[in-house]
Amino acid sequence: MAESNQDRANPRRPAFFSPVSMDSRGGPQSLDPAQVTEVAHETAAVIVRTGRAARDPQLTSRLVALVDDLGLSTVAELWADRPARTLPGALWRLYALREWVCRDAVGASADYAAGIRFADVPHVVAGVAEPPGPVEMLELTDAILTGVFEADLAIALERASGFCRVVAAGRVQRANDSDTNTSDVHDQLWGSAQTRRAASLLTTADDLEACARLWRKGDLL
Repeated sequence: MAESNQDRANPRRPAFFSPVSMDSRGGPQSLDPAQVTEVAHETAAVIVRTGRAARDPQLTSRLVALVDDLGLSTVAELWADRPARTLPGALWRLYALREWVCRDAVGASADYAAGIRFADVPHVVAGVAEPPGPVEMLELTDAILTGVFEADLAIALERASGFCRVVAAGRVQRANDSDTNTSDVHDQLWGSAQTRRAASLLTTADDLEACARLWRKGDLL
């Protein structure tokens, strides 16, 4: 971590909001936009700084499972609207990736396995154990978040970026296979949706790589 991040003054204690629908990610009505932004960045900074300073495996486990305790909607309320290339924006994407894998580890492993041969370098960066089954997907996302608090945060972001690139390649391949092997309209719509999601994941991968560079410079705020 860059010295400028380590030496920042401790912000005042952040407040967590009550869960709201994930589909309505606007800030709490009681706070103005500037306050919402401040709370988002304060909570992200406090969580990362506390986890990295404590060197406590039990605390790290709790932080990795933050969504399990708070609910995805609460984490979304805090961080989902922040720019992608900020600390809260990066944390939101890491936790959202973990939640997706927790909910659909089989689908994640199918996408990942399909993408390996088209994204061999990102596969190495992600560091998934072979063969990349559902258990390995779950272990990877936990390892990435563990790295945020116990290792090099930039490397954790790069691993997540690599994971996104492999999954994106797999989704495109599976979509192409679906379009080639069927004339069913439902399957074609599924393939189109997969392609759009793959494009979104590539954007996420680019953002996570940018965040890694910003962290190393001490500018990920």
